[in-house]
Amino acid sequence: SDIGSQKERVVTKEEWLQKWEMGNIGFHKEQVHPLLQKYLDVLLNGRSGLRIFFPLCGKAVEIKWLADMGHSIVGVEVSEQAVKEFFSEHSLPYCEEPVPEISGAKMFQSTSGNISLYCCSIYDLSSSTVGKFDGVWDRGALVAVNPCDRQRYASLMISLMEKNSSYLLVTVSYDPNKHKGPPFYVPESEIQSLFG
Repeated sequence: SDIGSQKERVVTKEEWLQKWEMGNIGFHKEQVHPLLQKYLDVLLNGRSGLRIFFPLCGKAVEIKWLADMGHSIVGVEVSEQAVKEFFSEHSLPYCEEPVPEISGAKMFQSTSGNISLYCCSIYDLSSSTVGKFDGVWDRGALVAVNPCDRQRYASLMISLMEKNSSYLLVTVSYDPNKHKGPPFYVPESEIQSLFG
């Protein structure tokens, strides 16, 4: 399948920050994603108290939804505005601290301790900084990553996963010649080659 003109497309950090500043965040949803509700059992696999990773989390409402079920949530988001809006919109008190291993990064943690959101580039993270995860909810991350960075992204995600981890991935299907992205079109064959 042809990914059209998207192959060369690069969205900069500044463009993402501007989307948040301008409120151009059509990708944000106010309700828990129906596919997460439908496949929650696949993610949890009968387990409780999981560490679940949210790549490129924005201010996803699913963070609090899963945290309220007793899971520990770690997210990463380049927009500090998005992270702060998450905490204020859910009336969650938090503390903010620098991340010594990552220059310029901050970590925002709920005072209850079960939600930690890193404000930095996802590529600055490693398992030595954030640990490993029992589950990943990738609702809009792989499709937002620049096509040239997909292999790097997939390798990072695999390195952050525990052996028996579950990875829930939502993609979008459309004619990539008619839309420049993001969200980018990721053919199923590429998902197979990235994640095996």
